[in-house]
Amino acid sequence: MKINTLKLFALTGLAAAIAGCSSDEKKQTAATTADTALAADIKHHIAILANDSLLGRKPFTPGEDKTIAYISAQFKRLGLEPGNNGSYYQDVPMVEIGPAAEPTMQITGKTQLDGKMAVDFVAATRQELPAVDLKNSPLVFAGFGVVAPEYNWNDYKGLDVKGKTVVVLVNDPGFKAPERLFKGDTMTYYGRWTYKYEEAARQGAAGVLIVHQTEPASYGWQVIQNSFTGSKLYLTQADKHMNRCKVEGWLSEDAAKKLLAGAGINEDMRTYARKKDFKAVPLNSSVSISLKNKLKYSTSHNVIATLKGSIAPGEYILYTAHWDHFGKGKPDAKGDSIYNGAIDNASGVAAILAVAKKFTQAKDKPKRSIVFLAVTAEEQGLLGSEYYGTHPVYPLNKTVADLNIDALSAFGETSDFSITGKGQNDLDDYVIALTKPNGWGVKGDEKPGSGSYYRSDHFNFAKVGVPALDLHNGATSIDKGEAYGLAQAKDYNDNHYHQPSDEYSDSMNTLGMAQTAGLMYQIGLKLGNETTFPGWKTGSEFKAIRDKSMAH
Repeated sequence: MKINTLKLFALTGLAAAIAGCSSDEKKQTAATTADTALAADIKHHIAILANDSLLGRKPFTPGEDKTIAYISAQFKRLGLEPGNNGSYYQDVPMVEIGPAAEPTMQITGKTQLDGKMAVDFVAATRQELPAVDLKNSPLVFAGFGVVAPEYNWNDYKGLDVKGKTVVVLVNDPGFKAPERLFKGDTMTYYGRWTYKYEEAARQGAAGVLIVHQTEPASYGWQVIQNSFTGSKLYLTQADKHMNRCKVEGWLSEDAAKKLLAGAGINEDMRTYARKKDFKAVPLNSSVSISLKNKLKYSTSHNVIATLKGSIAPGEYILYTAHWDHFGKGKPDAKGDSIYNGAIDNASGVAAILAVAKKFTQAKDKPKRSIVFLAVTAEEQGLLGSEYYGTHPVYPLNKTVADLNIDALSAFGETSDFSITGKGQNDLDDYVIALTKPNGWGVKGDEKPGSGSYYRSDHFNFAKVGVPALDLHNGATSIDKGEAYGLAQAKDYNDNHYHQPSDEYSDSMNTLGMAQTAGLMYQIGLKLGNETTFPGWKTGSEFKAIRDKSMAH
């Protein structure tokens, strides 16, 4: 892609104007364990990436052009090689599918329901067609919609779903189960809504509707109303997504209860679906859903650069962070309409740029190659990382690990750290070994049932077998204690997350960000000089994928 040199010149000038401090030498003080030069570099990059001139960094806008121009210019300035066959860019073709009219749904048979969109149901399609009609499709309750051989679980056993629409439960059988199933309250990928859609398509279903329940979903129906309606971006496919179900959607819990009652199921639906002798149940009703679509095609870009290894250049450690945010939207109370995304995720991109600088300034280059990958469209469904995972520039079985940085806290240093999905792979042990000498704690997910491991870009590397780590500062502020850190985290989530107020401030404390980035640098350095490959722990759903990949 050709970059507008005037834009690049303007950004370079902006960088010079905003940079408030030099980070050419490492400064350590008695008051901090963080690398203050790293903290200064991170702050410098956030100020630029979260500036209004980048228009909220939305894919397919002039904000994208400016953002990827800045990132690639920084890679080039550091002396990193273009990562994609001579280019700093990887094209990511996408389609936007939006409603041309409001979807309609009618259920007939034992249960009669004229469904109200966003009240009783939401429905959409990935099929790249101007109209999709599901007509009188028999409804079947398929439990959790899970096929998991390692847990001896198959909700589709003996079931022919061709032409039918399956109704399935959110999360997996282990959540709040009276006996130990799957991983208990810790969600496996089998519990994610994305998996439910994928498995229904593999089984040949015409449609799939997930029953929303607040506790196992970990969010209320309003999230379904906001996030699963309107236009959505998808990666384009050669078959125009005709391999997916015609309709993918959700049912409200009340609507689902009426449907199940029509088939004589009046007990708790999760208890019923957990029975050892569970078999899919015809619901004695059919559904018709009509969708009218507007299609728009365009191309976004991942930005990629490589530091070639000195001895084993054909083995790779990846650093990832998503560069995108929401662009311009509804103004807030102050009239601000630009979603700058300073924390989410200018902080992550700033961190991998700062880490890249440390690698290039080190006296000795690592033995393995280090790849820096800033991905697009995370906010649209992890699309940039999904595209890389399915179109890898470097072989996946030669990719040692993915180290992902997404939304670092801005309240200073902490004495604890959080690993998303702790217990999945050997990278946990690297974090623990580095934090132990300082007496720092390492925690897992606060709400393991919410499936956080499947909600950022690292997941798309895990999905193709690459061990992936997503690391964050914890909540225990070294200066002000845990209550302060928890209050700061709550304030961000309640008042700034995905809001125009997530913006840069000169008072932003990036020392905690430098702590996390410093740990990620040390992990990458260690991995970069080893000859072994970290693996998945026994019980991880990604272990078999990696084992198969490494056998080739």
